[in-house]
Amino acid sequence: MNVDAHHHLWQYSPTKYPWISAAHGAIRRDFTPADLEPLLTACGIDRTILVQTYSSLQETREFLELAARTPFIAGVVGWVDLTGARAAETLRALKAVKGGSKLVGVRHQVHDEADPGWLLRGDVQRSLAAVGQAGLAFDLLVRSRELPAAHDAARRHPEMRFVIDHLAKPPIQQGDASEWKAWMPRMAELPNVYCKVSGLVTEADWKGWTLDALKPYVDRALGWFGADRLMFGSDWPVCLVAASYSQVVAVARDLLRDLPEAERAAIFGGNAAAFYSI
Repeated sequence: MNVDAHHHLWQYSPTKYPWISAAHGAIRRDFTPADLEPLLTACGIDRTILVQTYSSLQETREFLELAARTPFIAGVVGWVDLTGARAAETLRALKAVKGGSKLVGVRHQVHDEADPGWLLRGDVQRSLAAVGQAGLAFDLLVRSRELPAAHDAARRHPEMRFVIDHLAKPPIQQGDASEWKAWMPRMAELPNVYCKVSGLVTEADWKGWTLDALKPYVDRALGWFGADRLMFGSDWPVCLVAASYSQVVAVARDLLRDLPEAERAAIFGGNAAAFYSI
């Protein structure tokens, strides 16, 4: 089973998505399962993980309902208010709605928080514990700045599964990856932390990225986490500002082509299936 472990869907609204500027013209529109399905078929992708796009319980409910009637969506990573006192109750309620059985994880846009230590707040820590107790994974949407807190959070909850989205968005275009290089190996030392090979083309030069520009980051991640804790994700439709769906899949396959077949199969499906229990 080939799994795209990270994609989005949305009904575009400038209010919901203020980060989508004029420069993101390719994605300033709606994206639905009907748009994605033929791309999956063409690339041999069997199942997907649909990931939240903004801080909204309503979106999570809608995604679960959508997953219930969309066979290729195997799991939903939703959003809950981690600063509130009712995370456990909210998660139970979400599991009870139509499609609730497809809730596999929770995510928050941590890299948008002003406080780089946001994950270590007392209220957030209590809610993270509730996520783990519910049997759900947690997606870490962080950059280098938030990696120290992410490391501490994952260390405090060794029973939970964490996955770093987009290799923690290394500064491929900017070039100074010293902080990223310092913290990612420490993240990899924690056995409950995985990493997604996703979102790299949008961290590189959108119009001039090359395989050679991406390869050092993927090679380092492979060396740190190993093939058994990496998983492929397209980050579609965000990737469209820099590459098509088929290009993203082809690039990932090319970057990992020298691995044994069993390790490639794990990164392109097996690891995601086990991590998200799909």
